[in-house]
Amino acid sequence: MNLQSQEAVAPKINIKASAAHEVSMAEKIGYSLGDCSANIVFQMMMIYQTKFYTDVFGLEGAIAGTVMLIARIVDAFVDPTVGILSDRTKTKWGKYRPWVLWTALPFMVFYILAFYNPGIEDKAVVAVYATLSYTLLMTFYSFNNTPYSSLGGVMTGDIKERTSITSIRFVAATVAQFVIQGLTLPLVNKFSDGGDISKGWFYTISIYAAIGFVFLIITFFSTKERIEPPANQKSDTRQDIKDVLSNVPWRSMFLLTLFLFTTLAMWGSAMNYYFENYVNRDALFLFLGKLGLVTQSDNGGMFYGILNAFGLIVASPERAYEVGFGVFNMIGALVQFAGVILLSTFLANRYGKKRVFIICLALTAFFTALFYFPGKADIETIFILNILKSLAYAPTIPLLWAMIADVADFSEYINYRRATGFVFAGVVFALKVGLGLGGAILGFLLSGFGYVSGSAGMQSDTAITGIVFSSSIIPAVCFFIGVIALYYYPITKEYNEQMQTELKRRRSN
Repeated sequence: MNLQSQEAVAPKINIKASAAHEVSMAEKIGYSLGDCSANIVFQMMMIYQTKFYTDVFGLEGAIAGTVMLIARIVDAFVDPTVGILSDRTKTKWGKYRPWVLWTALPFMVFYILAFYNPGIEDKAVVAVYATLSYTLLMTFYSFNNTPYSSLGGVMTGDIKERTSITSIRFVAATVAQFVIQGLTLPLVNKFSDGGDISKGWFYTISIYAAIGFVFLIITFFSTKERIEPPANQKSDTRQDIKDVLSNVPWRSMFLLTLFLFTTLAMWGSAMNYYFENYVNRDALFLFLGKLGLVTQSDNGGMFYGILNAFGLIVASPERAYEVGFGVFNMIGALVQFAGVILLSTFLANRYGKKRVFIICLALTAFFTALFYFPGKADIETIFILNILKSLAYAPTIPLLWAMIADVADFSEYINYRRATGFVFAGVVFALKVGLGLGGAILGFLLSGFGYVSGSAGMQSDTAITGIVFSSSIIPAVCFFIGVIALYYYPITKEYNEQMQTELKRRRSN
C-alpha cells in the first residue's frame, strides 16, 4: 500500500494535536535511567567488544567477527518473539514494564560474563565461550530493551511530550556514554594489579553491571503505561507481521537503524585501534600535558586527585593511549550532551524530525570522512574533527526512538490495530544486527589488512592503512546510506500532527 492510499484510510483533520497525556519530570527521569543502563552495555559492546576479543581473548579479527555474526542468527528468532510476547503480556503493571523488572538481573549477569576471561588457553574453546556469552547477552538485551523501548511509545501520545521523553532519555544515555567511553580503559588499567588486565576488566564491568541493575529497577517503579491497543483488537500474530512489513515508515526506519548502528559500531571500535596504533604517543602525551593530565611533582590539588583516582592521569607516553582515547570520547560525549539539550527538541519542533535527521546525519558523514586526513601527530585536528562530528550527530540521538514510536502510531492509524512491541522488536533487531555487523566488518577488515592480535603498537603499514580507512571513509559511506533511507520516511511534521489528532479522537471514544 503506497502512502497516498494509506492517507485515504483515515479522515484528515487539520487541527494541531493537543496534549494527550502530560508526563511528570520524575517519570521522564525514571524512564531515562533504563536507557542509561542499556547504554552501559551498548557502549561497551560498540567500542570495546571487538578489541576485547582480539587483544584480551587473543582471537583473530575474522574469528571475532564470526562470533558476532553467529549471535545475529539467533537474534532473527529472538527479537520477533520478544515483540510478540510483550504485546500479549497482561499484568497489573502493564505489557512492557514487567519485562524490564524480570530481565534486569540476568541481563547484567551475562554482561559480566561476556567480558570475563576464564583463562582458557585453547583458542577454539575461547571462541566457543565468547560465542555463548555474547549470544546470551544479546538475547537478554532483546528481552529487556525491546519492551523498554516499547514502553516509551505507550507513556503518552502527545508529539512534544514524546520528544521530551526521548530527549531526557538520551541525556541519560549520553551520561552513560561519557562514563563508559571515557573511564573504561583508565579504570581497567587501574584495576589491573601487576599487569593482570583480565582482572581489571572484571572489576570494571562488575561495577557497571551493579549500577545498571539498580537503574532498571528504578525505571520499573517510576513509569506508567497509558496507551492501550483498541478495545476490540484481537491477537493475530500473522496480521501483526503483515501490518509491520507493509508499513512504509517502518521499512525506512529499519534500514536507517541497520546502517546507522553498523556505522557506529564500526567507527567506535576502529577509533580504539586508531588511537593505539596510528596516533603518535609522544604527541598525544604532550597534548594531554596541555590539559593538565600528566603526573605532577606536587600533589596537584583535589581535582587532580579525583582525576588520578579514576586513572585519568598519565605518567609516560607509553600509557598515553588509554587516557588520550578516554578524553577523546569524553569530549565527544559532552558535545553530544549539549547538542541533545540545546538543539534536538528545538530543531525537531521547528523543522520536523525527518528534516533535522537528514541534514545532521549528512554532516556527520562528512566530518567522519575527514578523519582520513590528519597526520599521526596532528592531535589538535583529530580532536576538533571529533567535536564537529559529535555536534552534527547530537540532534539525531533522541529522534530515532521518537520516530519509531511515531511509526507504531502510524500502524494504528492506518490499520486500526496496535502492535507497539512488534514494531520496536523489528527495529531493535536492526540495531543489534548493525551492532554485530559493524564489529564483524571491522574484524574481517583487520584480518584482511594484516592486523596481528596482541601486537598493539607494532602493526604493519598495511594494517595501519586499514585502520585509518575503517575510521573514516568506510563508515562515512555507511552514514550516507542511512541518509538515503531517511528520504523514504513519509511521516512529516504536518502529517504527524494530523495523525495524532485522529488517534486522540479514536481513543477518547
